[in-house]
Amino acid sequence: MSINIFKLEEYLSKYEFSAPYLLCCSDAESFSMQEIIDMAEPNEKALWDNLRLSYTEATGLPTLREQIAKSLYPTLDASNILCFAGAEDGIFCALHTIAEPGDNFIVLTPCYQSLSEIPKLKGAEITEIALLEENDWRIDVGEIKKAIKPNTKCITINFPHNPTGQVISQQELNDLITLCAAHDLWLFSDEVYRLLGAPHEGWAQPAAEIYTKALSLGVMSKAFGMAGLRVGWIACQNKELLKKIEYMKHYTSICNSAPSEVISLIVLKNKDYILSRNNQIVTENLKLLDAFMEEHQNLFDWVRPQGGCVGFVKYKGHDHIENFCERLVKEKGVLLMPASIYDHKSNHFRVGFGRKNMPQALDRLKEFLS
Repeated sequence: MSINIFKLEEYLSKYEFSAPYLLCCSDAESFSMQEIIDMAEPNEKALWDNLRLSYTEATGLPTLREQIAKSLYPTLDASNILCFAGAEDGIFCALHTIAEPGDNFIVLTPCYQSLSEIPKLKGAEITEIALLEENDWRIDVGEIKKAIKPNTKCITINFPHNPTGQVISQQELNDLITLCAAHDLWLFSDEVYRLLGAPHEGWAQPAAEIYTKALSLGVMSKAFGMAGLRVGWIACQNKELLKKIEYMKHYTSICNSAPSEVISLIVLKNKDYILSRNNQIVTENLKLLDAFMEEHQNLFDWVRPQGGCVGFVKYKGHDHIENFCERLVKEKGVLLMPASIYDHKSNHFRVGFGRKNMPQALDRLKEFLS
């Protein structure tokens, strides 16, 4: 098996734990362990206090799966949820299970690399549909329809989108699902940023709730700011497919971390408070970025993100964005992510605005520009 280097993870491994200011972070501000434990109700506190560090159920802690469904997919139940050791584990297991040699996968780009990389491991071909800045990075269902082939098996989307922060409307999602149903296609919907942000038209439903062949990917890392837990999940109405994906998980993570499952349960029971706090941080940081963009409009431009905590900024300076990013991190300790990490041939970079220290990072970027 041959696999390409994961450019994003390679880039972050070089700088993430050495650069003092991460202005490209893709997750929301985290909490301390004690803050979360203090939120626990008596039942969860007792579960935590008496927890044994044993193997856990491969599908996930039953009460956690029930809470995931209740909190995020109210028309589904625990039997429609399969847990993983993070979203990457879910992406690998699901796409590796669905893909077969000769299949065609349609993938919206730019994208998190594994969304397009994993099907190739099984001999599937990838058709990329580029989201366009002149279309505000919105999905174009018409272009997807034109790309469908007789061997197309799955369409892969990610909204809120990484790195542009664009969202999908309910009508766009409905149109896409109608298209998938007409061709009997799977729909893999990466929704890890859902509920973080303020879309103009509100949030579309999770794909898994409204289409029997949709898989909705969720995780504790992004909107909830709990990346260290390494807990993710897939919601799907097709239990036969979930069982096959579980068989693949037996070859990867096997099961989740017992402490992480209990912490995730506490977090989801306090979902409204945690998302409210994280959305407030995002809202305040976006105000600062709005002012920054106005002040430096000769150098930067973007389609303002509607969801998530990242955006894709066009750099209009004379030098290449990779040189700009390298100079910035060396001189000011501020890390941005150039578009080349997404195989996007442009002078864009990813900016992150979900962390509390973003204002300090932005100040150092201003110093660098001056």
